Amino acid sequence: MSVLTMEEAAEKTRRARQNGQTTVTTNGCFDLLHVGHVRYLRHARSLGDLLIVGVNSDESVRRLKGSPRPFLPAEERAELIAALKPVTSAVVFEEDAPIAMIEALRPDIHVKGGDYSIDQIIEREAVERGGGRVVLAPHIETRSTTEIAAAIRSPRQAKK
Repeated sequence: MSVLTMEEAAEKTRRARQNGQTTVTTNGCFDLLHVGHVRYLRHARSLGDLLIVGVNSDESVRRLKGSPRPFLPAEERAELIAALKPVTSAVVFEEDAPIAMIEALRPDIHVKGGDYSIDQIIEREAVERGGGRVVLAPHIETRSTTEIAAAIRSPRQAKK
């Protein structure tokens, strides 16, 4: 369990491929870790031998989610993700979509949440160009980071 540079992660996936192992990737902001994240990552890991998780950089989270996000800096979010049992390694990426990460790591499988459709996955072409495939994880009903943040700000108005 470790946070790697993109180059280190690419070397790790190259070695795994040479050893006949299946590499799985996924990505996200992981701004406030919750049970939905853990279940999602557990499912992703069940699909292969290694799970490399891309964590959006602080700037990318701000562009995607707006202020005041992220709540935690990228290095801390990556360290938390890397510490989870299903995760082999985490890597921080700068772009809004993990296309450069996918091109560098060339995963066998890239997992996205079941709240997406295959047509909505902008990194799909990069995954397929590298010889991999995209798998949709089952949608996990749980509170989102946005809902948790709202509950912290206004506990009486939070959903139960």
